[in-house]
Amino acid sequence: MNGDDRRSEIVRLEAQIDELEATIDSCRKFIVAGRIAVASGGVVLFAMLVGGIQFNPSVMGIAGAAVLGGIVAVGSNRSTAKEALRELTALDAKRVALIEQLDLRIVPDRDR
Repeated sequence: MNGDDRRSEIVRLEAQIDELEATIDSCRKFIVAGRIAVASGGVVLFAMLVGGIQFNPSVMGIAGAAVLGGIVAVGSNRSTAKEALRELTALDAKRVALIEQLDLRIVPDRDR
């Protein structure tokens, strides 16, 4: 592999790394939203249980759905983020190896 091939491969890897970082960021946002849904639904269900909120079957159903949906969102996005992080680590290692193979030279300061 010559220098130009390595450079184009590094650019391609960096684009993939950027995509994976965006995926991980998106997963983190969904994890936070899922946790908020679980907490909110749990608070509403608890408030109904202790009598803080008058019992309403539709509110109870929505709160239960929020808890279950939040659990699913957190679990799914957590596993996706872990998988993306593993892939990101592998791509970054491959990128570093390609950079080390390039014949880079230090350019002196022009100010001196």
